[in-house]
Amino acid sequence: MGDTDEAVARLRATAHPLRLRILSLLTGEAMSAAEVARALDTTHANASYHLRVLHDAGKLLVEGEEKIRGGVAKRYRYDATREVADRSPDVDDRIAYARASAAEVERRLLSAARGPATSSDLETWVTPETWQRAVDLLHEASQLLHGAALPTGTPGTVHVSATHTAFTMTGGLTGEDARRAVDPEEQR
Repeated sequence: MGDTDEAVARLRATAHPLRLRILSLLTGEAMSAAEVARALDTTHANASYHLRVLHDAGKLLVEGEEKIRGGVAKRYRYDATREVADRSPDVDDRIAYARASAAEVERRLLSAARGPATSSDLETWVTPETWQRAVDLLHEASQLLHGAALPTGTPGTVHVSATHTAFTMTGGLTGEDARRAVDPEEQR
């Protein structure tokens, strides 16, 4: 499987609202299928199926195993800090992921509380330097939140939701042309 095929498989694996919830849940702690099922109010079989899909796509790590009633339960964890952005060339795969994300954001908004928040939507034109800085800041914020995630319900924590999608569009500099405009070293 090539890099593009692997990126498509990873993107498709996450293009499901329950799998996005599982990834969020497993950011803060490793859990077994039974624990995931209880936390997300789904069946053990359903949780196991979705965990296998995510694991097979390389999205989850097996952090350990424990013996339970004569069987072995794997404990899965999601480590977003080791990931790079999936760059699927197929817009249909990216749209499926966007739809799953939108459904998950809608579910989360029903639990929104008062407190610090931000939301933004923008389609505009900026310099390549501004764009690169914005992408870097979004990546840094995502890594900060994923890296600091704690187990569900940890006392003294804030339950938060953070979702972002940022991409270049057609009509301006793209790909290597945009990269060279930001990094003059690449022009050589």
